Order: sequence, then structure tokens, then C-alpha cells
Amino acid sequence: MRPITMDEDYKVAFELIAFAGNSRSNSMEALQLARAGKFGEAREVLAQADADLGLAHKAQTTLIQQEAGGAPVAVNIILVHAQDHLASATVIFELAGEFLHLYERIAAVAPETA
Repeated sequence: MRPITMDEDYKVAFELIAFAGNSRSNSMEALQLARAGKFGEAREVLAQADADLGLAHKAQTTLIQQEAGGAPVAVNIILVHAQDHLASATVIFELAGEFLHLYERIAAVAPETA
């Protein structure tokens, strides 16, 4: 594996930001759809959030493999920002799945309140 250049480090960090941001946005949209009782649509949007999160993790893995291969990754504010985006997107995705489940249960028990 060849070392990644500084420009490539930035490229990977911006990929992380973009994919994690898309995942976060989709997770929030899924929550709104679930709250409105549109469970099928919510699941579809949450599936896209999951796909985007997977792409973000793939970008992160590129950096981890580089570091593990002996080529240090330059830590800069862009990379820190990217990691923050990934962490928050992961938490929001997981919570969106739980909330979707709860909204579905509430609707099944008390449809008039959903």
C-alpha cells in the first residue's frame, strides 16, 4: 500500500464529512417520517442513511489502514471535524432506528395518538 498524500488525506476527510452528513440528514428525515406515521418511507430513508454511513466508514477505513500500514495520517482540523460528523451521524442513525421502532409500537397500540 502506497502512502496517501496530504491532498488525498483532505479528500478522504471531505468524503467522510459528505457521507456522514448525508447519513445524518437521512436519519433525521426518517425520524420526521416516522413521527408522521409514514413507516415504510421512514424505513427506506433510514436504509439510505445506513448506506451513506457505510460509505463514510469505508472512507475512515482508508485512513485507518494507512496508519496501520506505517504511514501516519496528518491530524488536522478538517479530519477532526470529519470524525465528529461520523460519530454524530452514527449515534443519530442508531437512535432513529430505535425511535422508528417505538413510533411503530405506539401506532399499533394506540393508532389515534400516532
